Amino acid sequence: MKNNDKYKIPSKAGIGHVHLKVSDLQRALNFYCGLLGFELTTTYGKDAAFVSAGGYHHHIGLNVWFSKDSPPPPKNTTGLFHIAILYPARKDLAEIFYRLRNAEYPITGASNHGVSEAIYLEDPDGNGIELYWDKPKEQWPAKPDGTLDMFTKPLDLESLLKELET
Repeated sequence: MKNNDKYKIPSKAGIGHVHLKVSDLQRALNFYCGLLGFELTTTYGKDAAFVSAGGYHHHIGLNVWFSKDSPPPPKNTTGLFHIAILYPARKDLAEIFYRLRNAEYPITGASNHGVSEAIYLEDPDGNGIELYWDKPKEQWPAKPDGTLDMFTKPLDLESLLKELET
């Protein structure tokens, strides 16, 4: 093994799953499975559950091991800012936004970042969630030096909902 200060993580590496502490497991399952549409793949006793999209073993783990009946952590402390759930197409993002709106679930933000479009919310335990889709790479804005020119502008939600008409 070489000792190299210029190590780079492999380009095909990715984030495999996230495991969240929740205060009420059933309430969390109602949100992640009932509202967002994840599938329950297994439970681990009465204190943990694993959910996925498309049959993967799990994308999100939920547990009450250290957090049963606890309040959300304070906003002004360190910890997880949000998890991001990538949707394959803009129409898929439109469908979940439509579902959230019809359920009158509170949205905390909606942004166009140039490279992606995102909807922000919190789960029942205050964990931040970004639901997003990536624009095609050839549409990503670039600065003159070739680096990304990401930004945060309001997302046109009416235009997003028009995706459902096609």
